[in-house]
Amino acid sequence: MKTIKQIADDLGVTKQAVFYRIKRPPLSNTLQSLMKKENGILIVSFDGETLIRQAFSIDAVKVFGDKEPSKENIVFDGTMTILQEQLKIKDEQIATLSRQLEAKDAQIAFLQQNATTAQHLHAGTIQKQLTDGRADQPDEDHKRGFISRLFGGTK
Repeated sequence: MKTIKQIADDLGVTKQAVFYRIKRPPLSNTLQSLMKKENGILIVSFDGETLIRQAFSIDAVKVFGDKEPSKENIVFDGTMTILQEQLKIKDEQIATLSRQLEAKDAQIAFLQQNATTAQHLHAGTIQKQLTDGRADQPDEDHKRGFISRLFGGTK
């Protein structure tokens, strides 16, 4: 069994923050049978202390919507600030990567255009050879065999 001051010290919050929390429903209704006054000091049973600790957890801070700042609220706010800063950094990194991808896409489009131009140029060269008749006439040396080319002399 502990006093409100001892519980507040254990939680790292003020005595007023604990009183504020235990006087609000649903905690106030639950704690009525778990607290008693001895010599003008409010004493809380072990079960009551557990409920108060749960009320000061981060999830409970959201449920109760405390106006009284507690150690957990400050830690939660600090964590949120850090997470927001990290999110901002990640957003900047994503924007940078998006710009880099756009530049790569432009390079790919340029290279594809060059490849298409080279293919058209090559096709034009082949077409010119076909119309000039050079591609239809195989080389005369290829018609003759190796031996005849070697010993046959020139035609």
